[in-house]
Amino acid sequence: MCPIEVSRAEILGDFPFRHDAHDRLADRRNDADFLAKAWANSSTRVLVMRDMDVASEPADYDPGQVPLRTDTEQHRVAQRLRFLSPDQAPEGDRMLLGRLDGTVYFLVLEGSAAVAPDLSVPPTSRLHSDDSLAPGGFSSLRRLATGLSPEEASLAVHAVALAGWHLRHPRCSACGTPTLVTEAGASRRCPACDALHFPRTDPAVIMLVVDEDDRCLLAHNAGRPSGFYSTLAGFVEPGESPEDAVVREVAEETGVEVGAVQYVGSQPWPFPSQLMLGYLARAQTTELTVDGTEIAEARWFSRPQLDFAVAVGEIFLPTPISISHALVEHWYGDSLPERDGAATTS
Repeated sequence: MCPIEVSRAEILGDFPFRHDAHDRLADRRNDADFLAKAWANSSTRVLVMRDMDVASEPADYDPGQVPLRTDTEQHRVAQRLRFLSPDQAPEGDRMLLGRLDGTVYFLVLEGSAAVAPDLSVPPTSRLHSDDSLAPGGFSSLRRLATGLSPEEASLAVHAVALAGWHLRHPRCSACGTPTLVTEAGASRRCPACDALHFPRTDPAVIMLVVDEDDRCLLAHNAGRPSGFYSTLAGFVEPGESPEDAVVREVAEETGVEVGAVQYVGSQPWPFPSQLMLGYLARAQTTELTVDGTEIAEARWFSRPQLDFAVAVGEIFLPTPISISHALVEHWYGDSLPERDGAATTS
């Protein structure tokens, strides 16, 4: 079944990264005069990224740390991104993020180079020694996402996704030569064979399956912490439509056959380079047979069953950072239950 055309706002509640707030200025990426003037402008703002964890496994991948400042708002401490002026920025590859409210924003990858970092050196040893650049410290975007404004989240997700790609793909895939940043960070060019490489984004489907009794299907991924349950998800394979990927992934992971499939929204997920395509799917069968490799356990939940399982600490649900949370919340019809005194995990 083809996805129904609907407004995302009518289907899912809000969640981080869903909309761009800044103009990416794609038409300015090769405009050397504009870039030079923007960098010379004291009102321009720079986001510096460091400690790119390019050696970790995909499930734990955290493509970098963003600098923080700490504000006090209505007697509450809040963390925000800390931007520098161009003359405060350290050396590193410079990339254009875009413009927001008349201000131009750049990303600088501190100490980055056209060759891969030495992964035998602990990440903390690769950091710039001057932590005065960010007196509020550095933090993962995963931990900050729900506290950022839509404007800061828009810039941050762009920066993290771009930085992660550049540091994971420093060499030409055709000849192996170290490549150079071009188009103000929008691509890399090989100086040997002149091949041009663009940032990679991998489409993945993420789906909430509901049966005829209005129960939702949640699963525990073998690679996640004990008790963590979430929606099913998987990558779209070459030559496959997202709708077919939904049907295939659900069957492969749980043995459930689905019929109607409806697209409801998307979320860029730069951990490291996914575009999550959200779907609702109607189950035609309910018998569960997990693959035992990726999915350790899967269960059908009614709303009262979900309430009880969360209340007693039997399961934990995704945090609001992810579209998975929005999908489950849409089915639940209200804010998702939380165990008292216990944090959920993303």
